[in-house]
Amino acid sequence: MEKKRPEDNKVHASCESSDTCSAKENEEQEQGRLEQRLFHIRHKIMVMSGKGGVGKSTVSVNLAASLASQGYEVGILDADIHGPDIPRMCGVEKRAVTGHKGGLAPIRVFKGLKVISMGLLSQDPDKAIVWRGPMKHNAIRQFIGDVNWGDLDYLVIDLPPGTGDEPLSVAHLIKDVDGAIIVTTPQDVALLDSRKAVNFSKLLNIPVLGIVENMSGMACPHCGEKIDLFKIGGGARAARELRVPYLGHINIDPKMVIRCDAGTPFVVDPEPSAVKRAFERLAQSVITATQTSGIEAFVAAV
Repeated sequence: MEKKRPEDNKVHASCESSDTCSAKENEEQEQGRLEQRLFHIRHKIMVMSGKGGVGKSTVSVNLAASLASQGYEVGILDADIHGPDIPRMCGVEKRAVTGHKGGLAPIRVFKGLKVISMGLLSQDPDKAIVWRGPMKHNAIRQFIGDVNWGDLDYLVIDLPPGTGDEPLSVAHLIKDVDGAIIVTTPQDVALLDSRKAVNFSKLLNIPVLGIVENMSGMACPHCGEKIDLFKIGGGARAARELRVPYLGHINIDPKMVIRCDAGTPFVVDPEPSAVKRAFERLAQSVITATQTSGIEAFVAAV
């Protein structure tokens, strides 16, 4: 079904008389800008985790880079206000965001991939951002409504761990999120928290695209034998119990750490690897889920 364009009379780049606008008029204009930006974004994917330290941002960056490498226009919205790691992982942390009449310009990582993050706006990267919920909500609103994303096929939204202000704000502002990807590691504690993320998504009527098990064993660099550092198979088991798709596992690869610190998404490495193939399969699952058959058909079929 063709998307309905927001009414032109509701969309304004800015309030021409902000000093005399009422609160209601300002709210209407902000909503108009938001709808205008969202009209140009075909698919919105949330990447979540129930707890920290599971490699969620790594998954977000490499999923987005894999989609871009297949010819899609992709944006990464770093919604982790307090710990924005995306700029460093994309190698753009020293680039400055510029503004113009059309809004803030996201930073281009490479052809097909753009990013916006609080880490690109803060003048002091070591300064703690001490904000309550309403301020974080306003920041995420500006990341969507005031950033000139242009036409995107996918907006990958990297969220902080848990089920608090930021995922609630994204769900409230976007309303038609295509789906959520839940990142976990095999340990029981991580799986317990990932269940909460799945139930959070269901509560807000956000389709769950599936669970990804990250850090799922590694190959010994000397003999090639697989080592299960954190156990394996927990993500698949949780997916079965929660009746959501299992999107596969991603092994530990020491090169991943080197690539992240160097600011280069792992999937752009020309050398083939099991981890690169895992991200490519994840990207293909997202593409399949967002095709015309719809999310519900994908979830039912997996």
